[in-house]
Amino acid sequence: MASHLIQGERVTMPVEVRQASACSAMFLVPARTARSIIDYSGLDVVEPVPGRAVCSLAFVRYVDSDLGPYHEFAVAFLARPPGASKREVGAFIHWLPVNQEFTLEAGRVIWGFPKEMADIHLELDGPDQRCVLSAGGQGVVDLRIGRGLPVPGRIARTSVDAYTCLDGELRRTPWIMRPGGVRSRPGGVRMELGEHPIAEELRRLGLPKAALGTSSIGRLGMTFADAEAVR
Repeated sequence: MASHLIQGERVTMPVEVRQASACSAMFLVPARTARSIIDYSGLDVVEPVPGRAVCSLAFVRYVDSDLGPYHEFAVAFLARPPGASKREVGAFIHWLPVNQEFTLEAGRVIWGFPKEMADIHLELDGPDQRCVLSAGGQGVVDLRIGRGLPVPGRIARTSVDAYTCLDGELRRTPWIMRPGGVRSRPGGVRMELGEHPIAEELRRLGLPKAALGTSSIGRLGMTFADAEAVR
């Protein structure tokens, strides 16, 4: 069984997240701009509408995981490797700040996730679920997501390929999500952007703007396998 030594602790694969909660918002953004932002990865953005790509912003509270408890924020794009079929769609993780050192090192070493330290304040219990994020002494985003309606029925576990590109190495990580307590709605976002370079990138994408849709997951389990190099 594969394992990795992180800060003197052995992390055995796959890594399990037993309890977490998450909120996310999806935006249709100019494909040309999105393509220029992730050009370093060698991936291409997916265009569900001609000329438009999908950018997702998400924040997660990890309560019980193999990497400990921590908060995380994500900027991601729907993307695929060049020459891949239309079915081969994954989530390219462009930026992934966290608030704990252990998960930062594990994420970068094991999967190539672009993790960096940040201040991430989460409010998940009110009528709006809120994330206030700053990094390097600069404000990034104050994101509020309104609670949607419960999604009826049981949502099956979902398998996603997460792509990362750190230090020029493109990797793919098989990622399984087991969601429960899901709520969803169209729109439902209020956002203020700061002065951080990532905030400037989001402005280039046309944010703040109305979201295509938002969702929250009250009970989330996940499994992360080892990363594979993408040739």
